[in-house]
Amino acid sequence: MIERYSRPGMSALWSLQAQYRTWLDIEVLACEGWHRLGKIPKAAMEQIRDKAAFDLNEVLEIERETRHDVAAFVSNMQSKIGEAGRHVHLGLTSSDIVDTAFSCRLKASADLLLKELEACLGVTANRALRDRDVVMIARTHGIHAEPTTMGVKWLLWHDALARCRARLVVARSEIAVGKLSGAVGNYAHVPPEVEAFVCERLGLAVDPLSTQIVARDRHAAYFSALGLLGSVVETIAVELRHLQRSEVGEVREGFSKGQKGSSAMPHKRNPITAENLTGLARLLRGMVLPAMENCALWHERDISHSSVERVIGPDSNILADFMLARLRSLLESLEIQPDRMKENLGLLQGVIYSQRVLLALVESGLSRDDAYLIVQKHALEAMDKRKPFLGLLKADRAVTERIAGDRLESLFDPRHFLAHLDTLYAKVLGSPGKGKA
Repeated sequence: MIERYSRPGMSALWSLQAQYRTWLDIEVLACEGWHRLGKIPKAAMEQIRDKAAFDLNEVLEIERETRHDVAAFVSNMQSKIGEAGRHVHLGLTSSDIVDTAFSCRLKASADLLLKELEACLGVTANRALRDRDVVMIARTHGIHAEPTTMGVKWLLWHDALARCRARLVVARSEIAVGKLSGAVGNYAHVPPEVEAFVCERLGLAVDPLSTQIVARDRHAAYFSALGLLGSVVETIAVELRHLQRSEVGEVREGFSKGQKGSSAMPHKRNPITAENLTGLARLLRGMVLPAMENCALWHERDISHSSVERVIGPDSNILADFMLARLRSLLESLEIQPDRMKENLGLLQGVIYSQRVLLALVESGLSRDDAYLIVQKHALEAMDKRKPFLGLLKADRAVTERIAGDRLESLFDPRHFLAHLDTLYAKVLGSPGKGKA
């Protein structure tokens, strides 16, 4: 288990103690179901309710002999109950307990992750409003393209995280099923009424058709949702790493008092949190493929999936929980550098307005190819010789004959690129976001 990344709520959920506690709850509920059908006498049921327990160390000791964890657990539980313990696990198979408990824990994990996702979405929404009009350069292929705003970046991240939330909600629903249908899923030794009672009490749907196990495509969908969550977190982290490069310097991670960026170079302030998230995303995605390979099992079941899930069950959820908490901290403390953004807007002598000049020439009647050649020639010269792009255009009669001086200068106004911010904000946040920063 990836214990170094565990946080109290999620780590407690995936502890061995919690696993056995869930098993005990299911076993007792199954007895309650049998009792309602008249199979277990009232006195025996009261004894089960009062005395049902287990001792973790004793279970592990028994397992050393039985080499079967559920059998060891049931034996220990029965010994705590006494004579009425003979009713425990009646008509059930191990997977009835294991799979139903696994679904309970995955559903509970999803709830914790959704809560943390909501917190991240709160940050991205607030920062999108705050930085709505902070103009900066957008880049394609890592090269300056045209102006955008920092608010739009926040908006983009918010939208991506919202999709993660939607996927996780669906995955939670898909995995929130239980089964207590017996050895090969045909209810030969336990009636459907017991399964329905237990699942209803656990807040699970009844798996419409199980074999000895719940079909693993459900689990694969859940772990895939976590893998995609990791990829979205990495997407944000990689962008923030690029924006923190010395040559860019448009944002900075929060830096606490006494923090050191390097043991050797006192000036260093590194994007360590974003780098950490990038690496952890690789690890989280690595758990998706084993979950998919778990889908194809022999006949009504084998246990090749079991060893995989004992690792990826706790590890993926703990890791995703840790990543979201760390992402939220990174986003909350992120420092924006508007002056550097303004400086970078002019770094390429104004060539970022080349498309506006191109379109103005086309609108004047010039063919697109001819207009493109004129604009490209001056843009490349501006970058190569570090000459103002606007000045080169003003010196070219082929341009000034078609675009008047004032009109030409107006094409270099970054506010043009903000004209439809209201639309972007309304699509993502449901409102234009004006006056809410």
